[in-house]
Amino acid sequence: MKQRYYSLDVFRGATVALMIMVNNPGTWSHMFAPLKHAPWHGCTPTDLVFPFFLFAVGNAMSFVIPRLQEAGDAIFWKKVIKRTILIFLIGLGLNWFPFVQWVDGTLQFRDWVSSTDPEKGVRILGVLQRIAIAYFFASVLAYYFKPRNLIYISAIILLSYWGLCAFLGTGDPYSLESWFGTNYDKAILGVAHMYKGEGIPFDPEGLMSTLPAIVQVVFGYLAGVFIKNHGSVNWLWTKVPASNEPHFKLLSGLFVTGFILVVLAWAWSLGFPINKKIWTSSYVLYTTGLGIMTIGGMIWYIEVQGVKNKLTQFFDVFGKNPLFIFVLSGLLPKALGLIRIPAGTNEAGEAIFSSPLSWFYKNVCAQLPGPPEVGSFAYSLVFLAFMWVICYWLDKKRIYIKV
Repeated sequence: MKQRYYSLDVFRGATVALMIMVNNPGTWSHMFAPLKHAPWHGCTPTDLVFPFFLFAVGNAMSFVIPRLQEAGDAIFWKKVIKRTILIFLIGLGLNWFPFVQWVDGTLQFRDWVSSTDPEKGVRILGVLQRIAIAYFFASVLAYYFKPRNLIYISAIILLSYWGLCAFLGTGDPYSLESWFGTNYDKAILGVAHMYKGEGIPFDPEGLMSTLPAIVQVVFGYLAGVFIKNHGSVNWLWTKVPASNEPHFKLLSGLFVTGFILVVLAWAWSLGFPINKKIWTSSYVLYTTGLGIMTIGGMIWYIEVQGVKNKLTQFFDVFGKNPLFIFVLSGLLPKALGLIRIPAGTNEAGEAIFSSPLSWFYKNVCAQLPGPPEVGSFAYSLVFLAFMWVICYWLDKKRIYIKV
């Protein structure tokens, strides 16, 4: 019988749900602190979401790679290359969508590079693009190298990235202005195709910072291999006494490993700060350690204790169509943004328009009592609930959209 770990499905679904929620506030101007990314160094709960998803990608690989190894090189390369290209192109399309924009009251095609400003254009990289690249290289490593060797390779990558940051950066090598990777992104991608949300051309999913993100997927794969080798369907799906040796070995191994990685990350952060936006090596260890302990807690709670309730089912449905629902959560606001609802005039007498979603936020969620963060958070929850309804319907119809 094929092994299935329900806790891993819940972990993946919870990660996707959190990604959707933090990416869709009512307004970016009013958000509770835990729902914001760290300004630069540091790590908030929101900064755990993306690395946890990469970690979950690695978990899933641990079940797929053995089958691909049995199928042979041709099948492996065909599947991995196809999936990598599709995920990357979906991410690129999401950045470009809806391909038109309102300009002076008319819809105009959104150029690859703006005809009026050569430094503005369609962003090439992003969340899905990083997932695609990290998945590709992690798959190749997992396919050709044994787990023990993957640990050594991962250590070399993380140490090498530290060296690149330290020696190729100028001034403070870990600052926004001096991080070495930006120069490579400018040279390869071009300023027009980079993220500019930090005030300057800087891509938080840039090429160089994707290097340590590959290790995040590899670590997820290694954790999945460990779970498979030290657990079995028989005991995972039944309640077992605390003295059961496989139970103790699996969970203690996960918690001890996670704790060690977190401690190592804290120690490393004294010289290489924990930072999501440049995806530092200490950040990889820190988030991986927390991810391992989170999965350990879920295995104990869901598999060992036999808990399966409304909460686990809520997150589980997100895990059934993770890529589809994440993409839909990005497409829907952009598509609805083309619909313009009159919202009065500004001081100059010019007409102001709202989209259906912004109208809903301003006229419903923002009217809730309390600080403005309450309304912004309420909008996130409503949007998440709407996405859940779609996932639930797909699951009931047994429709699973995979790449």
